[in-house]
Amino acid sequence: MPIFAEINAPFDEEEVTNVNTEDLPILTLRNMVLFPGVAMPVLIGRKKTLRLVKDAQRKRMPIGVACQIDADVEDPTVDDLYSIGVVAEVIKVLEMPDDTTTVILQGKRRMALGKQTADEPYMRASVEMLKDTAPRTNDKEYEALMLSIKELMIKMLRTVGDSGKEMAFAVNNIDNGTYLTNFVCCNSPIEASEKQTLLDVGSVKKRAFKLFEILSREAQLIDIKADIQSKTREGINQQQREHFLQQQIRTIQEELGGDGVEQEIQELRDRGALKQWSEAVAQTFEKEVRKLERLHPQTPDYSVQYTYLDNLLNLPWGDMSVDHFDLKDARRVLEEDHYGLDKVKERILEHLAVVKLTDLSHAPILCLYGPPGVGKTSLGKSIARALNRQYIRISLGGLHDEAEIRGHRRTYIGAMPGRIMQGIAKAKTSNPVFVLDEIDKIGKDFKGDPSSALLEVLDPEQNATFHDNYVDIDYDLSNVFFIATANDLSTISRPLLDRMELIDISGYILEEKIEIARQHLIPKQLTAHGLDKESIDIPKKTIAAIIDQYTRESGVRLLDKMIAKLMRKVALKKAEGVAYDPVIEVEALREYLGVPTNIADVYEGNDYAGVVTGLAWTAVGGEILFVESSLSKGKGEKLTLTGNLGDVMKESAVIALQYIKAHADILGLADDVFDKWNVHIHVPEGAIPKDGPSAGITMATSLASVFTQRKVRARVAMTGEITLRGKVLPVGGIKEKILAAKRSGMKEIILSEDNRKDIEEINEVYLKGLKFHYVKTIKDVWDIALTNQKVPNAIKVN
Repeated sequence: MPIFAEINAPFDEEEVTNVNTEDLPILTLRNMVLFPGVAMPVLIGRKKTLRLVKDAQRKRMPIGVACQIDADVEDPTVDDLYSIGVVAEVIKVLEMPDDTTTVILQGKRRMALGKQTADEPYMRASVEMLKDTAPRTNDKEYEALMLSIKELMIKMLRTVGDSGKEMAFAVNNIDNGTYLTNFVCCNSPIEASEKQTLLDVGSVKKRAFKLFEILSREAQLIDIKADIQSKTREGINQQQREHFLQQQIRTIQEELGGDGVEQEIQELRDRGALKQWSEAVAQTFEKEVRKLERLHPQTPDYSVQYTYLDNLLNLPWGDMSVDHFDLKDARRVLEEDHYGLDKVKERILEHLAVVKLTDLSHAPILCLYGPPGVGKTSLGKSIARALNRQYIRISLGGLHDEAEIRGHRRTYIGAMPGRIMQGIAKAKTSNPVFVLDEIDKIGKDFKGDPSSALLEVLDPEQNATFHDNYVDIDYDLSNVFFIATANDLSTISRPLLDRMELIDISGYILEEKIEIARQHLIPKQLTAHGLDKESIDIPKKTIAAIIDQYTRESGVRLLDKMIAKLMRKVALKKAEGVAYDPVIEVEALREYLGVPTNIADVYEGNDYAGVVTGLAWTAVGGEILFVESSLSKGKGEKLTLTGNLGDVMKESAVIALQYIKAHADILGLADDVFDKWNVHIHVPEGAIPKDGPSAGITMATSLASVFTQRKVRARVAMTGEITLRGKVLPVGGIKEKILAAKRSGMKEIILSEDNRKDIEEINEVYLKGLKFHYVKTIKDVWDIALTNQKVPNAIKVN
């Protein structure tokens, strides 16, 4: 705090004596301006200045004091000083405990600097003494001005705190107008350049007016700041508090290592220099970085632009993992992870062989389709392990926004890259194994059609220049090994299907499920439940019983759950210390798993007319279904259909009845028999919707059996579509239907002749124990399926 002379002590500019105006020592100040009559402490740092003040004190000689124009100049000359200064006396030199020196200067009279006369041992220059013009005696305007200056200065000092109270007291007790003006000029919280402007004014009254103008401005700023602080204090919240803390952290970081923003931008450039991207991408990146440099760090656009560049750098431009070309080892890995699935494994090995021989082949795009639980998704992990590639999986089930695939435009708030580019960034390589799970369950609404967006991703001719709306730069996806999984191909658009190589992964037969359980499921559940091999032993026959009695599926997901349930029961017994037999026999399954639930797929015999076993395909695999027909007396023909049938299935029943009417002679029926009986066709499990044409020959055989009262051959199942001409057409899902027939104990299967090619493609192990009959017409079906034996208690229809 400035030290001032005795309050109200008048000073006379004429009292200054011994001033050598031709060669006066000059003391230079930084950011400080001394006024006549005012005492001010100055911290001495330069050696020349220290020598000057000591000589002045010893010789009791006056000195010139002037302020530097540029405070950074270390060894100033007269040209580096303001032209107007003050002649002063050294009142006292204080040696501080911290080895610093403070000198107290008393301003006496204004002066104008002339030429510099010496530089050593300190600056000396010629000066011209200046005389201030004092205000007139009894000048009321000046007196009012002094009161106003005093009030403003005291008001400003009170906002400083305790340090300002002492000076406010001093200001309040100054009665000399000229001294008050100079004192306030010296101690006001304003820039040194403005203080110098006040010193340049020779009239004390004009100086006071200019001082009042500056104080009024500063007082208004203080009021505005106080108002803002008051409002801010009322509405401040946690977010603002965090913002202030972040600003403090930023300031500290700048003090420690420079500008944090510049460091961030330099880090982006350093990361970009390591990328293996093309020249065009590098130019785009540099352009976006320059755009970031032009943005203010506090604006929202800065954060958006920085996030975009960070996402751009997270993509693995040109970074590839090295494929594992040891085909024997790859085959071993695939065999370890999955039992069966020979067609898929062979396709993977073919791809590896082609890449090994050419080094130029694009990665294939496979679509694994089949019922749930057969290992489609987990097969992707095995492929990645066999190829030594990164594994990425995204679920497309329920996806209905096209932007999830292509990304959002950067103009939107919260924009981000699409799921494809996010997966690539996560993999950190440009050639991962990328599983698109549940591709058949993609939705479609007003936000776009994601399946159409996938056309570019899954097209080997286009995905080399895949365009994500957020990244806005073409990215090469041709090296990505895409594997799509689906349960039902009918819901996938035809253009999308054409771009993928379809591989059917059907269900497993009993023997395969037993091996999968022994090699994979049981060891996994042992680990999951904290058990060891000595704790539990599940023989093959027990596994077969679990499959037959408790699971109804093409895959092994429910089997895995049943094994887990059994393990939990055993874990509970072991934890409680209850004795139990570690070998789980078939008889013990009811204790562990409860009452068997799988009874619907069991063959029910052929003791009733009109009951025929058909084969159906569902999303969970193949199933057998029973078509039941009955007759009731009535006038006029009437056909009743029940069992929650779809339109196509109802049409099949109508066609079957019409064919029998048109060809009654084949079955030996009278022409008027249809006028005497009402027909009722029912398909059990009426709560489950059923549809499709594949039950056509089953319904025709059921009607033929009920009208003729002939038995249906035992353990015969059939599937095929029927036409009005009696022709049998091929149907799909043959492998799943064959597995369902084997599960239910069927021995013979009737199919369309055109389905023979489907049977030839199926592994022989699936066909073991089954006899196939290939037919062309419904008459061929009847010849095989209907016996000449009447059912017990047959009714007389003709």
